[in-house]
Amino acid sequence: MTEHEHVRVAVVGSGFGGLGAAVRLRREGITDFVILERAGSVGGTWRDNSYPGCACDVPSHLYSFSFAPNPEWPRTFSGQRHIRAYLEHVTDTFGLRPHLRFDAEVQRMTWDAEEFRWEIETANGGRLTADVVVSATGPLSDPKVPDIPGLDSFPGKVFHSARWDHDLDLTGKRVAMIGTGASAIQIVPAIQPEAGRLTLFQRTPAWVMPRMDRAISGAERFLHRTLPVTTQLRRGLLWGIRELQVQAFTKHPEELGFVEQIAKRNMARAIKDPALRAKLTPDYRIGCKRILLSSEYYPALAKPNVDVVASGLSEVRGSTLVAADGTETEADVIIFGTGFHVTDMPIAERVVGADGRTLAETWKGGMEALRGATAAGFPNFMTVIGPNTGLGNSSMILMIESQLNYLADYLRQLRVLGGRAALDARPAAVDAWNQRVQTRMKRTVWNTGGCTSWYLDASGRNTTIWPGTTAEFRRATRRVDLAEYEVLRPAARTASAEGRAEVGA
Repeated sequence: MTEHEHVRVAVVGSGFGGLGAAVRLRREGITDFVILERAGSVGGTWRDNSYPGCACDVPSHLYSFSFAPNPEWPRTFSGQRHIRAYLEHVTDTFGLRPHLRFDAEVQRMTWDAEEFRWEIETANGGRLTADVVVSATGPLSDPKVPDIPGLDSFPGKVFHSARWDHDLDLTGKRVAMIGTGASAIQIVPAIQPEAGRLTLFQRTPAWVMPRMDRAISGAERFLHRTLPVTTQLRRGLLWGIRELQVQAFTKHPEELGFVEQIAKRNMARAIKDPALRAKLTPDYRIGCKRILLSSEYYPALAKPNVDVVASGLSEVRGSTLVAADGTETEADVIIFGTGFHVTDMPIAERVVGADGRTLAETWKGGMEALRGATAAGFPNFMTVIGPNTGLGNSSMILMIESQLNYLADYLRQLRVLGGRAALDARPAAVDAWNQRVQTRMKRTVWNTGGCTSWYLDASGRNTTIWPGTTAEFRRATRRVDLAEYEVLRPAARTASAEGRAEVGA
């Protein structure tokens, strides 16, 4: 970056959301943009999460851009290495390299009401301005490690699953895995064979369904290469099945009972010990927390070198780990699989809006944004994967592409307005949208299933999940309704225009 670089659009982050936004900008004829990335390569969460066993729980052909189909996916559920390679491929195919600014973590973004642009400061000392900012940092980008008393006294290695220490040899080590989320159920089977002793600290058991993963044959890949329509049909089928499932999650959670029976049979096949089965059986409705997919997790837990502590970690005394139920365990390594800052995204603390407040302060009572994209008081600022855009059963790429449609129309509206202009979401529009979302949320399994999940914020409100189908969200974000926005113009220009009007009168 040059010292005083100015761009039409600044995109923050180079995961699926950021790269998708960049591709859409180029397709809209906008080439005056940069992608600010805090790391040294693209990939977002698929770059950061490189732990053993890391893979996607959404089928490969659905977990990719519709405008960049990949006929070469090697497995029905692809691993981290192949997904990251796909994102590198997208970067090269669509000519995004010249727009990338690596090692440029955003420290501060401030709306300049006089110049009508965003002032951006980065960690590498760079400063630039932008007419529009697209924040695509994603909710799974900043690891959350609980504040455990005595953790500093632990003499061994401690790290989060998203910051895996690849230099550490776990052979023969006493390893403590903290958490039972999507990362943990992949890590446990991957490291169990080499660990001397593996202890899983389980605060809440998860519902785990079989993962129907297999290699995609060469014949299938050849067919997808030579007849691209077959890739589209495969993607469409995967999408349609998941759309049909949405009603059970959003309107009739009682219909999920039969799915629980499948999950219980999955457990019973591998876990023969009744006491261990009891520990691993959730007491909440399936779907309340994200349903996890694994055919290796339960078999790994049944191995003789694995212990399950049905309680969270509450204290560390040197190399002794103490669970909330008093159980003590000796460990050489602690691995946290404790999730991310989802409802309190750190980027929100670095964005300062028109009234001088940060986005975090605006969202103090809970995240909310018009159509999951724009917040009142933050002109020309849009979030990809914003509040209430998450999914519990399908591919986030579908939601990202819908938000990119909204972004494209947002920029078209600014172009039509001409000159220096900004769109600021009206508070009443944000409130109305949020009320509709929260009203629909009341009957969903995520709110009624009897669990406490990372979908909920500190006040217990679900500010993460979209309570409908992806098709509904696509329709809701097809275009920008200017009635939901206040059109802003620079004060000086507005005053001069009023003066000219008075002279003309």
